[in-house]
Amino acid sequence: MKIGFNEGCNRFCKDHSVMKDLELCEKYGFDYIDVQSECLDRDLGAGKYTIEEMGEWFKNHRLQILSYNALVYFNMKQTQDEKDAVMAELDEIIRRCNILGCKMIVVVPSTDLPVHATVGEIKADAVDVLKKMVKKVEPHGIKLSLEFCGAPGMSINRFEYAYDIIKAVDSPLVGITLDQYHFHAMASQWESLEKADGKHIFVWHLNGMEDLPCGAAYNTDEKRLWPDEPGDCLDHKRYADTLKQIGFTGDVCTIEVFRPAYYELSQEENVKKAAEVTRAHVAKYC
Repeated sequence: MKIGFNEGCNRFCKDHSVMKDLELCEKYGFDYIDVQSECLDRDLGAGKYTIEEMGEWFKNHRLQILSYNALVYFNMKQTQDEKDAVMAELDEIIRRCNILGCKMIVVVPSTDLPVHATVGEIKADAVDVLKKMVKKVEPHGIKLSLEFCGAPGMSINRFEYAYDIIKAVDSPLVGITLDQYHFHAMASQWESLEKADGKHIFVWHLNGMEDLPCGAAYNTDEKRLWPDEPGDCLDHKRYADTLKQIGFTGDVCTIEVFRPAYYELSQEENVKKAAEVTRAHVAKYC
């Protein structure tokens, strides 16, 4: 099992830079990185480097990019202008992915919908949008990974909802990002995961979390922990065993936490710690 680093872990560390993350991830033994769009946009906007310079870096180093993370709020758009904006953003991300050698785009559902949509209506809309997206990414050999997000306001917030959607899309280019925190935070059903086909899970995000009520307003991304830290309530063995049993073929375990206290570390200290806990997790459970 290879290990990956998601820049959610250190995106707000002092003087953060994506290019610095690339160097640090290679230094501390990560095999892959999930590049966070907000970090990349911030650096490109500040003129720190060009996307072409980053692409050249990947051509000459061992570290690989696992996913472009992410195109956010892709579904349930209410006007044609909003729908067009999503597709225009996808076009730009595809352009960047081709330069970076990236073959995976994570797509994140919309939140706080202005309409009281049913589960069925949300599914129908997501299936329609994802099918249109497939037509854009297919010529480039790029996959789409739908990340359900375990918060009450998110339009796709449980594993079973996401799985129904990608099954309906029925494309080898569309799968799911399974984030352990999101799975637990809105009480996704273990039975649904245990019955799933592991080939449909493209990305596995590793994290721990405080033992908080599912769906509570204060149960947010900031309550994530390094896995197996004191207070972590997640059943890591069950996640790892279940993914093995259902045939998960991703072969990468990617650490993703968003804890403010961890942003107080230096960027290098954060990456080093993330590598240590991810490697320990893989050795213990995988």
